[in-house]
Amino acid sequence: MPVLNRIADFADQMTAWRRHLHQHPELGFDCHRTAGFVAERLREFGVDEIHEGIGRTGIVAIIRGNGEQGPVIGLRADMDALPMDEETGAEWASTVPGRMHACGHDGHTTMLLGAAKYLAETRNFAGSVALIFQPAEEGGGGADAMVREGIMERFGIGQVFAMHNNPGQAAGSFQTTPGPIMAAVDTFEIHLRGRGGHGAMPHLTADPVVAAVAIVSGIQTISSRNHYALDDLALSVTQIHTGSADNIVPETAYICGTVRTFDPDVRQMVRRRMTQICDGQATAYDVQVRLDYQEGYPATVNDPAAAEFAAEVAREIAGEAAVHDNAGRDMGAEDFSYMLQARPGCYLFLGQGEGPGVHNATYDFNDEVAPVGASFFARLVERAQPAAQPATQRA
Repeated sequence: MPVLNRIADFADQMTAWRRHLHQHPELGFDCHRTAGFVAERLREFGVDEIHEGIGRTGIVAIIRGNGEQGPVIGLRADMDALPMDEETGAEWASTVPGRMHACGHDGHTTMLLGAAKYLAETRNFAGSVALIFQPAEEGGGGADAMVREGIMERFGIGQVFAMHNNPGQAAGSFQTTPGPIMAAVDTFEIHLRGRGGHGAMPHLTADPVVAAVAIVSGIQTISSRNHYALDDLALSVTQIHTGSADNIVPETAYICGTVRTFDPDVRQMVRRRMTQICDGQATAYDVQVRLDYQEGYPATVNDPAAAEFAAEVAREIAGEAAVHDNAGRDMGAEDFSYMLQARPGCYLFLGQGEGPGVHNATYDFNDEVAPVGASFFARLVERAQPAAQPATQRA
């Protein structure tokens, strides 16, 4: 896998950084130790500015290129881990029970640090680069918090890019697509309250169990009967909890699940129909039903021009055959969507080869692809903001 020579020179350092981060995972916005490690490395590299505590534990670091002031390109990496126990058996496995870098954010942080080291040394670009190290991607909306704190305006960021590792995709290859690439994600909870009683005398009860079953069945018809079959929509009921014994009609029941969409109109249709179904079944079964519908991350939408440019740069690093620039949509979600709402840019997937998928207790980031990702970030800056040639060399 071709990488920039200077980045290849310190690939072993990158592996050491990544494995250190892997051993010390942190959750959500509480990425204090991780942010401290990142800031320490950035000071060693000699970046021009380090701004800490943005979005609680986020960092924005600035590296200025050659020549006069110019545009600013943003590069983002996420830093947080997941609340789960690790089962890799690796020497560098998590030292914190119940916490694990099971999504590769340790690798993402490492790749951006590798790019930072190279760019701070070479500065072969015009304008500036803003390195964005973000907490709380895994459900906390850290990207939204940093955008709300004004990083785009404060640092003059004109476009922004990010990438995510992808198990099962050829190691060192790239995938992206113009327009929507990852879905919006919503969560719903449905709370039912009826009138409990003896299982032998159900006529004296208002049974929340049968109401819950009817609601789940009704929800499933939203995908099959209320939206166009070629529009992407995933609606999954993932939990039902009720009851305590075989001869008791329970007082309450609970349902929850997830909704994934790309089109805002489809998103609103799902919410409207779910409300109607819950209200209707509450009347039909004489129970109380409360729907809590929470809109989460919006869809991640690539700017078409930025996606085309990112694919061109990826081809320089990985070769023509290793870049798929129309890879289609993924029903997963990503809070980088907030940054792409604020500025044009592109989100890509970097293949890390065969192995367990993300959010799996046996997953581990492939250190061999970190120099590839770092090289992509570095070359992206150099291509997007080429350094001015001395006057004697200009045509």
